[in-house]
Amino acid sequence: MSELPRAQDLGMMGCHVCRLVTGYTEDPHARCPRCHNPLHPRKTGSMARAWAFLIAAAIFYIPANLFPIMRTQSLFTKDDNTILSGVFELWRNGSPDLAIIVFTASIVVPVLKFIIMSYLLLSVQRASDYGPRQRAKLYRFVELVGYWSMLDVFVVAILSALVHFKVLSRVEPLPGVIYFGIVVVLTMLAAMSFDPRLIWDKRKAR
Repeated sequence: MSELPRAQDLGMMGCHVCRLVTGYTEDPHARCPRCHNPLHPRKTGSMARAWAFLIAAAIFYIPANLFPIMRTQSLFTKDDNTILSGVFELWRNGSPDLAIIVFTASIVVPVLKFIIMSYLLLSVQRASDYGPRQRAKLYRFVELVGYWSMLDVFVVAILSALVHFKVLSRVEPLPGVIYFGIVVVLTMLAAMSFDPRLIWDKRKAR
């Protein structure tokens, strides 16, 4: 555990909305004196909500990879591409840099988020004392990469706009994009629901 005292040990706590530091209280009716939002030492039901969002995201991640995300259509051909086949198609058509970006945003980043969030949740449930600073950095990493997770959806939108300028060519999104968008939203909600202060608690999370 950290050698420095926690805010709770010093009799302080922070508002989740305006970040005002106030005196520590466990009164369920306490409110922030500045923004009047409810005050609570830890997010209520943090672990249960984070697990629920993460498991739901993992379930939706399966059809997101199995169903095609876009259809490219010209005068003589029509191709439906999943995320992986779309990466291969981009690579084959001379866009390896874009293929790497889409592969990273669509495959690597979601899998990393699943692994890291599962590790953080399990370590808190087991009241682990191992590397709280490292785990806090992992959580900040998950928050950071969450903003880039919709990159392949934007690529589909850009390709659709660009191809519309070509005669007899067409790109349209397919259901895989919807499933992947749901995965992104659910993983972001899982990260937002998790209370990183639980990492520093010696007791098991409630």
